[in-house]
Amino acid sequence: MTMAPPPAQPPRPLPEEAPLEMPIQRLDGPPPGSIEVKTQPPGMAMKRLLLITLTAVIGLAASSELRFAFSRDGLDAFEVALLVFFIPLFTWIAFGFVSSTVGFLKLISGEHPGFTAIPSPAQSLSKRTAVLMPVYNESVEEVFARVRAMARSIEKAGGAPWIDFFVLSDSNELSGKREYAEWLEVAAEAPINVYYRRREKNIARKPGNIAEWVRRFGGAYECMLVLDADSMMSGDSIVGMASIMEERPSIGLLQTVPMIINARTLFQRWMQFASEAYGPIASAGLLWWSGSESNFWGHNAIVRTRAFAESCGLPELAGKGPFGGHILSHDMLESALLRRRGWAVHMVMIGGSYEEFPPTVVDMAIRDRRWMQGNLQHLQLLASSGLTWTHRLHLLVGASAYLTSPGWLLLLIVTIAQTAGQMGAGFVGTAPPSVLWLTVVLLFGPKAMGLVWMLSDAKRRAAFGGTGTILRSVAAEVPLAVLFAPITMVTQTKALMGLLFGISAGWSTQAREARRISVREIIPDLREHLALGLLFAATAFLDPVTAIWLSPLTLGLLASPWFISLTSHSSQGALEKPTRLFKVPDPTIDDQAEKRAHPVPAAAHTSPETSHAP
Repeated sequence: MTMAPPPAQPPRPLPEEAPLEMPIQRLDGPPPGSIEVKTQPPGMAMKRLLLITLTAVIGLAASSELRFAFSRDGLDAFEVALLVFFIPLFTWIAFGFVSSTVGFLKLISGEHPGFTAIPSPAQSLSKRTAVLMPVYNESVEEVFARVRAMARSIEKAGGAPWIDFFVLSDSNELSGKREYAEWLEVAAEAPINVYYRRREKNIARKPGNIAEWVRRFGGAYECMLVLDADSMMSGDSIVGMASIMEERPSIGLLQTVPMIINARTLFQRWMQFASEAYGPIASAGLLWWSGSESNFWGHNAIVRTRAFAESCGLPELAGKGPFGGHILSHDMLESALLRRRGWAVHMVMIGGSYEEFPPTVVDMAIRDRRWMQGNLQHLQLLASSGLTWTHRLHLLVGASAYLTSPGWLLLLIVTIAQTAGQMGAGFVGTAPPSVLWLTVVLLFGPKAMGLVWMLSDAKRRAAFGGTGTILRSVAAEVPLAVLFAPITMVTQTKALMGLLFGISAGWSTQAREARRISVREIIPDLREHLALGLLFAATAFLDPVTAIWLSPLTLGLLASPWFISLTSHSSQGALEKPTRLFKVPDPTIDDQAEKRAHPVPAAAHTSPETSHAP
């Protein structure tokens, strides 16, 4: 008689615990000791001096030219205010232009290869790595489809014996039950260990989620590769990065530059193209001057677990929210704290690292509001003890990025007030044409360099759909960017005002499904945009020259409801065939894994949304 096989044992949700102490760090007083290994690449001081010098020269040249033009008949209050706003804003865009120019020169000369396949590991892995995917009330099917795809890709790359996958849930109880049921199925068939844990209390959000894992299980793993719920990485990239960490014991963190996938709406397709076309130039420039003091973006990065545990226990900030309490943008501070202990923090431009992008302008604004709150918290961290000046610069740049929008708006309002008060002698009427045109060059120069970079190589041209497709795509992208800029300016200014009045951004589930936003639906949230557009239009009665210079902003603001509605639509018509517009290089993850990881819900275009941001 044949014996029935014993029933299969259900997979274990978690491995044996391996506790690792993660003390809370002091940000004042004497800094902690650091490792003695020198990890700074040679020549970084000269590179940074060159970056700052060129930025200062451009900024001083423009501001001096403007001050001389204003002071011919003496400086009045309006002109002093214009200089106060103009100088830091112009220096900000000059900094970005110089960094991008360096990146362009590195790429076009071939000295930097741009995005490449990660080198094959020089040795087999000998230490364990954990892949961590924190989730918070996400689409269960899509999350575990990505887990399936990455688990198979890791096994195919030879990493199965050394790499475990953890889904770390902060979801509510209902979502947690669905996640657990899906995990049971995935864990039973996955070729690597896939574990699942849900926290009952979501203390400190994502950084608290990661810290809890470190304190319970971190002792068993040399490295942890941190993802977001919408992240995808190929097995080759994961195994290759783990191998690099073993070969280079002084590295504390390797941050990849993820590219956008699963773009379905016009907005996503446009952002995906802009990221692929101009992103490598900006990334190469950032990599050039950051060296071993790069940033951490919180996902698609591998971290040395013990270095993280000893360096990155985050304290709470003094005071109440929105600027006190738990640190929201934890990643930038964590990279600074790793470097404070002497660990190298590098950025690598490799293939096989991807993320999704918000499907609409509204969803991006909601995310942006949360990022703004976190980055502005960094202003009170600039004086933390022991941080390198480069990481202080990273923190300052991240925070000031959200102060430029209200700065530009105040500059424009002062310009209009001056024009009204002096009838035709406003900023545009008195500023030297050289300053105005230099501003245009600084703003659009990186796009021109991106165009040259795309066209400069036959394989790259083919990857972007050919010369005609590239030219059409850039011709469409530039006016879209021009119209979008004033919308972002007003939206970020509104968000900043809300934070100043104590309205926290909160922690809501990220919307990832495409949906159509009607004009009627969005108009109530755009009253300030439309009112400001009418104000800009009214300058035609005061000074036609000023009105002409403001016309792109005027058009963008007055057209904002239709712009947001149109770009929320699924990419059809001109975008239906990828060779016609916004074609980007294909991902390096195999097509079937890509399809499994990104199922498109049947009702994706009709799902309701109750929170608008602009």
